[in-house]
Parts: sequence; structure tokens; C-alpha cells
Amino acid sequence: MPPDLSDIRAVSFDCYGTLIDWQRGLSEALEPLRPGLPSLPRGEVLFGEFARLERLAEQPPYCSYKDVLRQVFSGLSGVAGPCEMIDTLWRSLADWPAFDDVPDSLQRLRSRFGRLAVVSNIDDDLFEASHARLGLRLDALVTAQQVRSYKPGAAHFETLLARLKLEPAQVLHVAESRFHDVEPAKRLGFRTAWIRRQSGASASGSPTDDRMQADMEAISLRALCDAIGC
Repeated sequence: MPPDLSDIRAVSFDCYGTLIDWQRGLSEALEPLRPGLPSLPRGEVLFGEFARLERLAEQPPYCSYKDVLRQVFSGLSGVAGPCEMIDTLWRSLADWPAFDDVPDSLQRLRSRFGRLAVVSNIDDDLFEASHARLGLRLDALVTAQQVRSYKPGAAHFETLLARLKLEPAQVLHVAESRFHDVEPAKRLGFRTAWIRRQSGASASGSPTDDRMQADMEAISLRALCDAIGC
């Protein structure tokens, strides 16, 4: 049986990995460059290396996510210095697709719980193209640019609660990454749902604290909506 969600007044989401398919977007962005950069990794190796380099680049002091992706691209490709190629990843982000179940599932969740929000390690302007792919306008958005830090830090979640004027237990946080989202949200008292979109270990968010288990698990947003009856 699903947990009692009668106190939930808003649903928040991680974006990239939960709503937007970053793995497909990354793979498609790099494919045209492979003839000139044959050492670029592929598949699970690519995703794992991207996640490792991204975590390193997101350490304090804060820099923009554009700069994070420049550092990631340099680490993946060996290309350094100011050149057009170094901007490949952040320029491609506008083309990263939403998962097929996202627009309908978000409408279902809004009908049941009301307000929807995103907390994301992203720049404000980079998110706008992704926002347009969701099929609706969000009620709240917290970005790394706004809080000048990256998840799994608590600033995204604390800022969200202040904007929504809700207690943690009144928000259901839905995410693919246990490291970036489920664990920090759970520590603050959010209700949590882990969306296991990846079949193997999560490249973006392998857990670090097994005590921080999600309240629910599902393989997709559609499956989560079915499980909770919305």
C-alpha cells in the first residue's frame, strides 16, 4: 500500500534525470564530435565519468552551471582553453528531451496535490528551454544560480520551503538521484519518492547513507502516479 499522502500540499522534483533525459541529451550532443575526439567515452562509462567530473566542478566556491559543464567537457574530451567546442554541453542542454511520461504525469500530480516545483542544479536561463518541455508552468523554481550552491546541499530545499510557506512533511520530493535529492530531502523531513529510471546503479546519484531510504519507489513518473492513485 502507498503511504498516507493526505498532508501533502506540493510536489517538488529534481529535473535532469527525473523529468529531462540528461543521458540521451549528453550522448546526442557528443556524437557529432566523435570523429575528431575518438577517445570520448560511451554508454555507462560516459555517464559515470560525467557524474564524477560534475561533482568535482560543483564543489565550492560556487561557479555557474555553464562553467561546470565547460569543466566536465574538458575532462571528458581533453580539450582545454577558450574555444567554441568547450561550450558544447551547455549549448546542447536546450535540446535535451523530456521523458515521454512527464507532461501527462505532471498534470496528474497537479490535479491531486496542487502546486508543483523544481529544485535543480542549473542556471536560470538554461532551465527555460527545459521548462518549455514539461507541458505546464511550475509554481516554484529553485536553481543553483539562485542559492549559489549545488545539491546535495540543503539550500535548495530550505529555500523551496520558504517560498511555498510549507513544512517539510507537507512536500513530496520526487527524484532519480538518491545522492543529490532523496538523502538531503529526507534529512530535512520531506516525504520522498525515488524514480528508478536507470536499470543499473544510478550514475548520477549512488547512495551514501543507507539509512535515508525513500518513502516510495517507482520506475517512472507514470508508475508513481498509478501507485498513489492520481
